[in-house]
Amino acid sequence: MIYKSHDVASTATRLRLLPWSNPDGNPCYLVADASSTGFLSRVADNVEAVQLGMAGDLLDHAADLLADIKTTEPQLRFLAARLAESLHDVHRIARSRGARLPVPDDDDEAREEDPGT
Repeated sequence: MIYKSHDVASTATRLRLLPWSNPDGNPCYLVADASSTGFLSRVADNVEAVQLGMAGDLLDHAADLLADIKTTEPQLRFLAARLAESLHDVHRIARSRGARLPVPDDDDEAREEDPGT
């Protein structure tokens, strides 16, 4: 599913992987310009922030469960399932943010290879 932002500039558009899927489980994208601060971009930023916060909370909970010798196998299976879901979300966020990083031009790469220039 592709959403079009109202603030799209026709000359510098890009696709942003959104932090949710459509009902069929396929990825959703937003077509926006490089500096998009539209409503849907802000919603996506907020969803990502919530997902990352929940991942941090889940990691804390996992550490507590793993440290407790009374933790049962069903509890560990449930924890593993939630960790896998969270890892999926965090991986999607990383891919989305990585795709939005600027690509260095050839001059920047040459300077990194030869620091003396």
